[in-house]
Amino acid sequence: MPEYQYNLPHLYVPIPDTGVRQRYTPRGGGGKTAPPRDRSRHAEALKQAYEKVIKEAQQQKLLREPELEIGESGLYVEFQIQAKEIKEAKLENSNKKIELLAVRPSENAEELLSATVFIPDQSDKFFLEKIIAYRDEDTKKGNPKNQALVARLEDIHLSSVRQIFTDQPELFPKTDQDIVWWEIWLRRGQKETFNQVAQQIQIRTTEHSISFPEREVLLALSNVITLERVIRNTGVIAELRLAKDSPSMFFEMEMTEQVDWIDDLLDRVVKPSNDELAICLLDSGVTRAHRLIEIALDSRDMLTCNPQWGIGDSRRWQGHGTAMAGILLYGDLLKAITVSGKILLSHCLESVRMLPEQGDNIPKLYGAITRSAVSRAEINAPHRQRVTCMAITSSYETAQGKPSSWSSAIDQLCFGKGELEEPQRLIVVPVGNICGDITPEQYLDLNDLSQALNPSQAWNPLVVGSYTDKVNITDCKYAHWRPIAPAGDLSPRSRTSTLWASQWPIRPDIVLEGGNLATDGISPGMDVDDLQTITTHYEPLVRQFNILGHTSAATAFASHMAAVIWATYPQYGPETVRALIVHSAGWKPAMLRHLPQKPLQSHKRTILRRYGYGVPSLEKALQSAQNDLTMILEDDLQPFKKDGGKIKVNEMNLHLIPWPQEDLEKLREAEVELKVTLSYFVEPNPGERGWVSRHTYASHGLRFSVKRTSEKLKEFKKRINIQIPKDEEEIPTNNDKDSGWFLGAQMQSIGSIHSDIWRGTAADLAQREAIAIYPVGGWWKNNPAQEKWNQRTRYSLIVSIRVLENIETDIYTPIENKIKQSVMINN
Repeated sequence: MPEYQYNLPHLYVPIPDTGVRQRYTPRGGGGKTAPPRDRSRHAEALKQAYEKVIKEAQQQKLLREPELEIGESGLYVEFQIQAKEIKEAKLENSNKKIELLAVRPSENAEELLSATVFIPDQSDKFFLEKIIAYRDEDTKKGNPKNQALVARLEDIHLSSVRQIFTDQPELFPKTDQDIVWWEIWLRRGQKETFNQVAQQIQIRTTEHSISFPEREVLLALSNVITLERVIRNTGVIAELRLAKDSPSMFFEMEMTEQVDWIDDLLDRVVKPSNDELAICLLDSGVTRAHRLIEIALDSRDMLTCNPQWGIGDSRRWQGHGTAMAGILLYGDLLKAITVSGKILLSHCLESVRMLPEQGDNIPKLYGAITRSAVSRAEINAPHRQRVTCMAITSSYETAQGKPSSWSSAIDQLCFGKGELEEPQRLIVVPVGNICGDITPEQYLDLNDLSQALNPSQAWNPLVVGSYTDKVNITDCKYAHWRPIAPAGDLSPRSRTSTLWASQWPIRPDIVLEGGNLATDGISPGMDVDDLQTITTHYEPLVRQFNILGHTSAATAFASHMAAVIWATYPQYGPETVRALIVHSAGWKPAMLRHLPQKPLQSHKRTILRRYGYGVPSLEKALQSAQNDLTMILEDDLQPFKKDGGKIKVNEMNLHLIPWPQEDLEKLREAEVELKVTLSYFVEPNPGERGWVSRHTYASHGLRFSVKRTSEKLKEFKKRINIQIPKDEEEIPTNNDKDSGWFLGAQMQSIGSIHSDIWRGTAADLAQREAIAIYPVGGWWKNNPAQEKWNQRTRYSLIVSIRVLENIETDIYTPIENKIKQSVMINN
């Protein structure tokens, strides 16, 4: 796969009419005397050990994979040596490119150290020759040759991953198959080689690395088996450690040390320069006294639905609101604490308490309570753009996706009054958690059988589930425990919509980090600090840090992402921000491993209703690359019209995208990807009347269709006009007949956000420059008594082109130039 550098703004497609030195003299002194040895016996033992190393290495060479033999290959050899003698041994030789990689306590004896040395293939006999010379030859002073080195060696073995693991031994993975996050310490200048190998064997790495004079460190998700392949084929790795920046280390700190970390972060935080953008948290209130929160939460922005409840957070709700607030403001708080440099807050915070101190709200009133909470925030600060975050769900499952009064109220809040000048709302809610015990044997089956909770069946909000990359347990209290979910797969408590009827929306839309559960193999899964997200504590006089996990944490991360996007593109509508998040999402390899080699639509449906559209990327949601660009269109249309006494379909919009046709044609058979996402809000009609015909829940529907390679523009228009229904509520888009789409027509058309990916050759894509947006039926059309037939509706269309082959190309600039020319002409 090629590299993608996301450093260019997305392309917005306008719609035409659319310090003192002193001399230092070191003291002299001779080296230590080598330990006494039976020269012949010692040499013979080491000779046999080293010959065994060479023999094993030759056997390993037979297992090398030619495509992975990138850069310098060689042997990883472990020398056992007395700890007090290590400095005198001189195991390195720069002329032979022999490098001492790592030294760690030996597992054989306390007084020994294990030193791992990398020896290039062409120098594999170097130490054998040193040992033989020690046995057979003397120096001019009559001492054994190479005595300083050989006499200090105790034993020699061929190294493996375990021998270059320099962390605490108990942190080493329990089995060779366990996939965990590693710190990969690379030899100098080997990062590019490692990345090539990692790409070949699909080792997932993070984009950031740390450079030191002799090492580069990056994070990689892998298991022992795969890392053994790396060291067998190429000599890039110097040592391995477990990636262990984790919440548990902060909870073990004394309060004074926790405060020091907070002080350091506050010295680097730049608070929002204005209050034009906020995340409004509807929850259990927030403890503003926490200094990380106070900086961005004005006391005037702390509200409540009931004055008797108060505005602050409490033990009753285990500080849930304050924990949410830490993520809403900082995102990954652990990263913010541990990295250097300034932290820029892009938004401020609002808090509306909608949970009582005692008792629970009556479930059927939650729609009204939510509406009241949103209204209070808007009356308090009417000028703001805001992302509304509500990580509260009912304890009841939805009826296979059917709307409720609560979910419908949220849909109505998102939709607004339906007039184009009325601001719509961006609301983020969770899919809900599975409560009770969860065992490893139940994982995924239980998730698929656990329906999403009310109000996540709402059509218009961004609905969030949780996945996890947290699989490293470093807390010694849980040394023998293992995570339930593998890295990159669904978080154990996240619910799904796999049991829902096909007409109801995909839930969740996306998944974000929600932590993991751990088990000792006997007990059910439990929350372990290392597998959760660190955040702010509601009692800052007691402790500074808390943990949060599951879909609450994921919802907070999604809201933070939305706010960062809106801060970057304040001119976009809420449906566009929602679309950018979904559009940037993708399924992790661990998720796709559940698909058979030739998946049926039913297999794809399970993936979609379990993970939504996958894990979004903030980087991709914010910026484009030369070989992976995103175009954004915002438009509106009037779906229906009145013709005599009948309500009919009114119009479609045909978008001629500024296509890089010539540049795509030059790429010919190179594989490319087209991704299309359509986002709009519907007006709900939630009465329980079957949701068929005139009693349809959604006011209207929109669909997209892309011009096919073989079609002329005139033929494309004709096909769409034939597809637009006269009296039917829904029709197929016929993309089923257009090969290359991953989901296809039926799964494309669910809910009020539609996204699909087409893959093919660049030459084929070159001819797909037109996209039609057209309406399908809804209650605006089928219920004329409501007189909604003349309403207009906004939508966002996101279109991306990505080159999937490692070809140096720029398809961004041609489109950018076409857009500039178009703007000049229309002005």
